[in-house]
Amino acid sequence: MKQTLGKQERLKSKTLIGNLYKEGKTVKNYPLRMVYLQAEHFSQYPVQVGVSVPKRNFKKAVDRNRIKRLLRETYRKQKQLVYEAVDKPYVYMISYIGKEEYSYAEIEVKMKLLLQAFVSKTKNEK
Repeated sequence: MKQTLGKQERLKSKTLIGNLYKEGKTVKNYPLRMVYLQAEHFSQYPVQVGVSVPKRNFKKAVDRNRIKRLLRETYRKQKQLVYEAVDKPYVYMISYIGKEEYSYAEIEVKMKLLLQAFVSKTKNEK
């Protein structure tokens, strides 16, 4: 599997994002939170992902953008955990809920734990 995060793998649809926050389920691993929903989307990939960092916690756009870049990078390197485990299409949004910045290594560990928690939770729902 290619370790890329292309345009079709990113969650852009406003209706899907609205449904996600209305009906979605949550998995947390501080400082990350994932809201996910099993939903059909128009992508060839099994999962579409979005990342967000609240303006309330990080006032400067530079800080928010850096954290979003770190989230996308750590997800991109570890997405095979999810791709190998899911058989239905999912959409999810990964939010950074911490109030201070973590290093890349710490976020990488937290992302792996978050994705493993998502996989185990979706397996239990079947």
